[in-house]
Amino acid sequence: MPTQFSRLRRWIAISVVLLALFVAGVYLYARHRIQNALKDVPGKINVEVQQSANGFSISRSEQGRTVFKIQANKAVQFRAGGRVELHDVTITLFGRDSSRFDQIYGSDFVYDPQSGEVTSKGEVQIDLEANPQGLTKPDQAAPKELKNPLHLRTSGLVFNQKTGNASTQDKVEFSLPQAQGSSIGVNYDAEHSLLVLQSQVQVDYSGAAPLHLTARHGSITKEPRTVVLESAALAGNAWKSQADRATLFLTQGNAIDHLAATGHVVTTSNAQPSSQATAEEMIAHFAEDGKSLATIAFNGNVKAKVEGKQPLEAAAQRVLMNFAGRNVLSSIHSRGDVRLVQHQAPASGAAQDLEIAAAAIDYRMSDGRWLKEASTQGPGQITIRQPANGAQTVISADKFVALFNSQGQLASLHGAPHAKIVAQTPGEKERVSTSENVDATFQPGKGIESLVQQGNFEYSDGEQRAWSGNARYVPDQRLLTLSQSPRVALGASLTTANGMRLYRDTGEGVAEGDVKSTYNDMKPEPQGSLLASGSPIHVTAQSMKASRMPTIAVYSGNARLWQDAKVVQAPVIRFDPDHRSVVAEGSKRQPVSTVLVQLDKAGRAVPVTVTSDRLTYTDSERRAHFEGNVVTKGAGVVTSAAAMDVFLEPAGSDQRTIAQSNTGKIDHIIASGSVVVSQPGRRAAGDRLVYTASEDKFVMTGGPPSIFDAEHGKITGVSLTFFRGDDRVVIEGSQALPTVTQTRVAR
Repeated sequence: MPTQFSRLRRWIAISVVLLALFVAGVYLYARHRIQNALKDVPGKINVEVQQSANGFSISRSEQGRTVFKIQANKAVQFRAGGRVELHDVTITLFGRDSSRFDQIYGSDFVYDPQSGEVTSKGEVQIDLEANPQGLTKPDQAAPKELKNPLHLRTSGLVFNQKTGNASTQDKVEFSLPQAQGSSIGVNYDAEHSLLVLQSQVQVDYSGAAPLHLTARHGSITKEPRTVVLESAALAGNAWKSQADRATLFLTQGNAIDHLAATGHVVTTSNAQPSSQATAEEMIAHFAEDGKSLATIAFNGNVKAKVEGKQPLEAAAQRVLMNFAGRNVLSSIHSRGDVRLVQHQAPASGAAQDLEIAAAAIDYRMSDGRWLKEASTQGPGQITIRQPANGAQTVISADKFVALFNSQGQLASLHGAPHAKIVAQTPGEKERVSTSENVDATFQPGKGIESLVQQGNFEYSDGEQRAWSGNARYVPDQRLLTLSQSPRVALGASLTTANGMRLYRDTGEGVAEGDVKSTYNDMKPEPQGSLLASGSPIHVTAQSMKASRMPTIAVYSGNARLWQDAKVVQAPVIRFDPDHRSVVAEGSKRQPVSTVLVQLDKAGRAVPVTVTSDRLTYTDSERRAHFEGNVVTKGAGVVTSAAAMDVFLEPAGSDQRTIAQSNTGKIDHIIASGSVVVSQPGRRAAGDRLVYTASEDKFVMTGGPPSIFDAEHGKITGVSLTFFRGDDRVVIEGSQALPTVTQTRVAR
């Protein structure tokens, strides 16, 4: 984020030096000396000169030292009206302390004793020269050398020796070794010590950095010592500054104490990148030498704008700039509704606008040119906007500290305490996160690279909420990563893990390490069975991947799902809580294990364990479909098959029964593919089995079916029906497949 303060510093410093020379050295001193010199001439001439005289000379002394000396080649007084003409006049002013060697000279002057006016008939020239060693030299001795005297030239000068006022409507020009200036018309009011520059004030500085100063009107006062310029403007090669009024406040030594510009203060720069700054008032204070800047204050509706690849806008009610040695900008203090906006160029990818707002922001500078550090005084707000889709992210905290790289671009940002981030996207719900602190890192010219929140992190996104000790968000990936005991809640469900990732674009979430999910607020479902209870459903695993639309979670790594006594355990479990459906995938080393409920002879619920390669279950259908190496164990019976459908009884409308978790009871089973039923002393096999729980009855068909026990041997037929609790076997045959009984004979 490069700054343009160096140009502002340069033009103020140069203009102050120039104005000090122009105002203090030229007008105040020159007019003061002219007044004193001309005030004494008429009286002397009127008294002593009555006729033409050649080699005219007159001087005035005080305390043994000459104050001024007037020399003229010729002086003529006309008796008609008493006017006096002086020709080829030179006036030398030494001052009461002999510290000056100023000279005023011209060809013709006229004095009118009736009006008291002395008028130059032609051009008047003035040379102002300091002579600090005057007292140590003989009286009237010239300086050892003339050191670039300040030279002025004008005409039509009128001085009234009665009032002490002087004026001219002509052009007044002056020159310095590196500057030339002029104005049209000058009025001097002796009573009020007021010098008025009537119009067209101009100064051209021809130094290393040429400058041009203009003003519509100017005035200079002695008490207080001020210079006021109306409609003032100062221009350099590639910049210009202007104001309705500029006032210079001078010290007793005519050095600049401070400068105040008021009314539509505008500074513009055409250098690339171009910039502009505006304010209602600007006040610059200077060091004791009157040349170096100490502070610059901009007051009232301060605004700045920088064009270029990364346009910058700033606003405040007050801006104070501090300088350290040789006009080097060291710090900036902005107060009152401070706002700083940086526009990222579209060429940088997904364009972002960055805005910093606070009641007050302080800046530290590097080498007087680049921002090094910025900090808010009190609560601040950072807004990141994406013009392409209207999305924005607002970051707030009680205090922000921003660090910048060596090119003045924002590198990092720290906010604490009470950090808060609000993300808004059109058509979506707000995403809000809070924490004790927030840290942002930036890609130069591309906006935020990452956001890290630490300490009691809390996040909400519609029905989704999250908590953790640490959170990191990457805008380019739209990825939120949680660590340090993270928890995520979606509706009534809660998931904990060692680490979590939430993808905002897809709504997916990934949890890793000791994952545990609890689905609360499960309402009883009378038409359901395995998961129909109102008790919470729990799932544990090593990892979990979930989607929000629809709400489906896939648990991997020794996954286990249970509600009350019903349990599903597998390497992978896919759970849909909205439909209470489960898909479980097993492996060679770890099959799917499911625990159901069956009633024993006494009517008590006993568990039945089913293992398989895969399980599919939807509670509204009350059918658990097992496939691949299916094995059931329970109540003294082991059944194996290639596939098996277990149909469960509905939970029923009795809410007490549902609340007591008497759900997941087997109604009947249909098994197919190499079906084997084993009991102590009996084994049945076939291609298809139908088991009815209410009768505890097995019907085996296909294969053909067969049953074997140690006492009766092996029996085959078209259909075999047998019961768990007794030895009865009902055998059905057909003409094509008669019943066969093989009896073992003891030997």
